Amino acid sequence: ADSGIYYLSRNMTNKKLHRSRKNRVFAGVVGGLAEYFDKDVVLLRLIAMVLLVLTGFFPLGLIYLLAILIIPEAPS
Repeated sequence: ADSGIYYLSRNMTNKKLHRSRKNRVFAGVVGGLAEYFDKDVVLLRLIAMVLLVLTGFFPLGLIYLLAILIIPEAPS
């Protein structure tokens, strides 16, 4: 059980959240989140779109715009 915790902490130490350059549709925010959390980008985009529609576009849309300003673009 301890080896799993060590593996997780060892792999998380050098991770940094960036907007993706390769998995981008608009600004790379969802692609960057998918790369950071090692999840399927299509699944995260579908979840984001459903949440965007269900919340009336305002809260998630505002969060997305703020994320564009806050999260740096991945280095080339």
